[in-house]
Amino acid sequence: MNHTLRPRHGLIIILASLVAFGPLSIDMYLPSLPIIAEDLAARAGEIKLTITLFLVGFSVGMLLYGPLSDRFGRRWLLLLGIGLYLVATVGCAWALSAEQLLAWRLLQALGGASASVLARAIVRDVYPVGEAAKILSLMHIITMVATIAAPVLGSLLVLWLGWRAIFGFLFLFALLCLLLVYHKVPETLASERRLPSLRQVFGAYYQIATNRRGLSYIGCMGMSFAGMFVYITASPFVYIDYFGVTPQQYALLFGLNIFGIMAMTFVNASVVGRVGPQRMIQFGAGMVLASALWLLCLGWSGWGGLWGIVVGLWVFVAMTGTLSANCIAQLMALFPRQAGAAAGLAVATQFGLGACFSFLVSQFAAVDPLPMVGVIAVAGALCFGAMWLTRAP
Repeated sequence: MNHTLRPRHGLIIILASLVAFGPLSIDMYLPSLPIIAEDLAARAGEIKLTITLFLVGFSVGMLLYGPLSDRFGRRWLLLLGIGLYLVATVGCAWALSAEQLLAWRLLQALGGASASVLARAIVRDVYPVGEAAKILSLMHIITMVATIAAPVLGSLLVLWLGWRAIFGFLFLFALLCLLLVYHKVPETLASERRLPSLRQVFGAYYQIATNRRGLSYIGCMGMSFAGMFVYITASPFVYIDYFGVTPQQYALLFGLNIFGIMAMTFVNASVVGRVGPQRMIQFGAGMVLASALWLLCLGWSGWGGLWGIVVGLWVFVAMTGTLSANCIAQLMALFPRQAGAAAGLAVATQFGLGACFSFLVSQFAAVDPLPMVGVIAVAGALCFGAMWLTRAP
């Protein structure tokens, strides 16, 4: 373990910025989805697919970067991925049709995946297991601050400069991260700790996927994440088109959910050392199920209006950070020598399930809340079931 890096708080900020690639690439342009659809003369379902396809690309990228980094190291794969992200972001900014935007978003996701998965693997390289859970929680806090600002900034950029300016901002953010990684982040995986062959590297996926507890941790965090991405995909149309809020008001409502994630992340960082990650996973999954059932009742009955939906979504989304941090910490504790593959498979599954569930909700033409909350309820029930299987035999 590389103890020389542990006192460097700047490293945590850089890693949190890298983890933010995925959320920023999605959240910043959420308020502009209806505007993009109008500008490109596309159907709402086509523009929703830009989120789905981004999640697919993110998943595939993580499945590659995680194990490859266990074989070849973290640093150069990270730089390569950010470089690809930069090129694709320029393409997104100049897209003239929904088809072009979909293609560039796929490439953007393939590049950005390196930042998300390798930042988590670097945490495992540098910090011991117990401290890694706390560091991941702190990284979530820093990331959520940026995520709160993202839709607000995105809505202002759309108002002042148009939706293409959002990708200009993402380009500058990625360029800054590339420079910081190049100058400030050394290689954290020593050569003697690397897996000796690619066959062994990708074989780690089989080892993880056939472990009941490991697969259950992945499923638990993945299903909560899937429910959150149903909300992310459908809520711009539910809030703006059905409830009649403005893009700027939507950004503020979205920020409420991120404050919920931050609040629970603070709680998790404070108490996980005393109660342990497993207890926090049980608590988080229970709250996910309860809030999902609440949302289903509201969507089915029509009771509660906008604020009833907002409250239920606040609770559901608040739990995702807690589940993600603790499930990844437990998973990497089960597979310490395959930390890159474990992190890659876990986060890839998160985004893969997010892609499947966001695609599912995008197939509903209606913009009322029922399709959104119905799919979220399915994800919440599966999250709780996966948590039940994480218990030690």
